[in-house]
Amino acid sequence: MSGLDSLVKPFQFQSYHYLGRANFQKELVWMEKREVAVSTVVAAILVAIIMGLIFRRWQSVAIALISIGLSIMIFLGVLGAWGRELSAMAALYPVLMVIIGTSDVMHMMSKYIDELRRGHDRQTAMILTMKEIGLATLMTAVTTAVGFATLVTSRIEPIGAFGINAAVGVMIAYVTVLLFTTAVMSFYEAKDLMVLRGTENTRVERLMEWVYQVTKAKTRQIALYAVAIFLFCCYGISKIETNYSIKDQMPLGLKLTEDFNFFEKVFAGFRPLEYAVFAQNGHKADDFAVMQQIDKVEKHLRAIPSIRAVNAPTVIYKSLNQMSNGNAMSAYKMPEDSAQYVEYQSLIGKLPKSTINVLLSKDDMKARIATRILDLGADTVMAVGDRIDKWIAANTDPSVATFKRTGTGYIIDKNAIYVRADLLEGIAWEVGLIAVLMGLMLKNVRMIIIFLIPNLFPLFFAGALLGYLGVDLDAGISMIFTVVFGISIDDTIHFLSSFNINRKKGQTVDQALHTTLLETGKPVCLTTVILFFGFLVMIFSIHPPSVTVGKLIAVTLISALMSDLFINPLLIRWWIKDRAIDNGVAKDSLSLVESD
Repeated sequence: MSGLDSLVKPFQFQSYHYLGRANFQKELVWMEKREVAVSTVVAAILVAIIMGLIFRRWQSVAIALISIGLSIMIFLGVLGAWGRELSAMAALYPVLMVIIGTSDVMHMMSKYIDELRRGHDRQTAMILTMKEIGLATLMTAVTTAVGFATLVTSRIEPIGAFGINAAVGVMIAYVTVLLFTTAVMSFYEAKDLMVLRGTENTRVERLMEWVYQVTKAKTRQIALYAVAIFLFCCYGISKIETNYSIKDQMPLGLKLTEDFNFFEKVFAGFRPLEYAVFAQNGHKADDFAVMQQIDKVEKHLRAIPSIRAVNAPTVIYKSLNQMSNGNAMSAYKMPEDSAQYVEYQSLIGKLPKSTINVLLSKDDMKARIATRILDLGADTVMAVGDRIDKWIAANTDPSVATFKRTGTGYIIDKNAIYVRADLLEGIAWEVGLIAVLMGLMLKNVRMIIIFLIPNLFPLFFAGALLGYLGVDLDAGISMIFTVVFGISIDDTIHFLSSFNINRKKGQTVDQALHTTLLETGKPVCLTTVILFFGFLVMIFSIHPPSVTVGKLIAVTLISALMSDLFINPLLIRWWIKDRAIDNGVAKDSLSLVESD
């Protein structure tokens, strides 16, 4: 491409346009580099602003930024040493590292400050923080990493690579916070890390107190609302479409997109639609009988308005026939008898082989019909192809030649369908594996259900958004389900972990819920704010699917917060009952965190 640029530049054309895979690859690689750089910088600025607004101390902002910056550097270093390649989804890496790292920092710092405010010294406060939050944070890191790692089940290499890379990044972010952030944090008192005016905490605590009272007093109403929203989501999911188009995937503001639109409008377009022709029963692809069958299909394709630039082996015979008849337009057709056809065939044999070999195989047993079809949308193009297949089956002789739809465009569309199904299947694996992990940790079937229900709700909500907003489900958009589930489980684990610790302290179910909402509700709300704005960083992307993914995940995570705050207490009150206390510990407490 650089060589081509150097050839074009001296002519100083007023305008020129490129099309083709080589140009696409060059431009998309540049876009990937740009996306990673921009998302990293914008996410860092965002974290600084949010941490500043919440804690109002430069020390807290510096600790968070240095921690996240260190984890991203280590992550990129590991990818480089590992020989991993970036893809179009690489823009998500910095965002995931920032929001997951910030979430871990937020939970650790919030708990550490709370313990300091209770009168503990710095060492004791950090020990309590590591005991109560460290293990819960480890579990969120492991389950999130497992969620991403389930993408390795995809037989599409870039999808599997993204899953493994993201899983490694999540664990690197956790280890960085565990070994670096907590060490630095332990040098500071509460007043050094947060302005302790009380108003901010009081505001959040009042909100959590209100949530506690509502979940206690209006159980039935919450259940009815949840059922109504679930049905609303199911209807939205039924409206999901998959008719995405290539132009909707093109990066904004690049010459690549301008070139694509130019060829789509002025010439035959970009999307190829081809048919492979297989000669049957001793025929060769250049036999007169086979060419007659190809001619039927060619004429039918030319009659379809959305199909352009039809090219077939019959074209050269029609051109020779026209030349032999005074270039009359009416003579542009296949010769009517085999004798005339054989005469033209001998003339073609004198032409350079490359002239005809593009459309005929070397052994003369196969031929191809190459066309371009307008970018109507994947489902629409597939429907056009299905109608053509039916016409061919009804109007050609399979004993002479058979036809099979093929070509880059068809393969891309089929691959997109496969990737979409593969990703959705991966979600099932993700949910199943994490359910098994939680089963091993919780050792309580009812609590596994309590864990899963609030985290399945955001998946239904994300699907409903796709349907109601008319967002076509393609392979890239399908990623939101993996990301949403992998991240939304974090808050649920923190919630259940805190509930378990409070139960082990001898509190009743109601008391444990109250304490959990007041203590864990604050960092859960704050991390959701960070997650929300963290994914909104994607609006600065020039890749439209990335922008859509960012917006959808940001909004969906709000539903995950609502689910944790309102549905979790509801389910716990229904299924976990107070029982006898043995040595100050409730016998029904969750086997999630062991305490000394």
